[in-house]
Amino acid sequence: MHYYRYSNAEVSCWYKYLLFSYNIVFWLAGVAFLAAGLWAWSEKGVLSDLTKVTGLHGLDPVVLVLLVGIVMFTLGFAGCVGALRENICLLKFFCGAIVFIFLLELAVAVMAFLFQDWVRDRVKEFFENNIKSYRDDIDLQNIIDSLQRINHCCGAQGPEDWDFNIYFNCNSESKSREKCGVPFSCCIPDPAQKVVNTQCGYDIRKKSKNQWDDQIFVKGCIHALEAWLPRNIYIVAGVFIAISLLQIFGIFLARSLISDIEAVKASNAF
Repeated sequence: MHYYRYSNAEVSCWYKYLLFSYNIVFWLAGVAFLAAGLWAWSEKGVLSDLTKVTGLHGLDPVVLVLLVGIVMFTLGFAGCVGALRENICLLKFFCGAIVFIFLLELAVAVMAFLFQDWVRDRVKEFFENNIKSYRDDIDLQNIIDSLQRINHCCGAQGPEDWDFNIYFNCNSESKSREKCGVPFSCCIPDPAQKVVNTQCGYDIRKKSKNQWDDQIFVKGCIHALEAWLPRNIYIVAGVFIAISLLQIFGIFLARSLISDIEAVKASNAF
């Protein structure tokens, strides 16, 4: 019987292709996010005039989609190429970036728990800034409408917050028909109506406050989210744990492959 002995040690295919499979999913997801974000910007004409982004005082949701896409595309690409080419530099970059993101998420969670009042003030400020830009961006408008409709809320602290928007402000000199009103998403839906009445919030804040309860939601969205969180704490915790486990698994695979590559290079050096 003849025994064959390889002259060079080889990297474990298990770690190599498992890490590649792990990252190809994120790379493809990153491509999808980038494609969706660029398509949305092209539809809004932002690609031909980038000043439309800087001119928006609130959050353009497309920017968030693009940032997520860029991060996922970059990390997925580094992980895939690093695994296939056994490139230690790319693998260390991938591993370090995942560790940084994991620690950042952990820090945000701890900060949100320890400094709840500060977080509440920042959320209130953020929401008010986006109310100001409600009519400036259709994507932002749809997100605010969905948030108010799903959570049965209106404004950050209440319907009066819509005074921050020039179109809904009661004291402005604007000739807007929406003056002293609220968006339709603040209205209590009528089950008998099959078509959404987008004018249901007109002039509602000209009435006395004791009449608002019958027509619009009077609870602020911050209070609604604070009430939603305890009811869904297990879902939120489960999502956070699932994401954390995926990140830890990716770190484990990358570190294992790096160690394997370094061991093989050291073995082949002799």
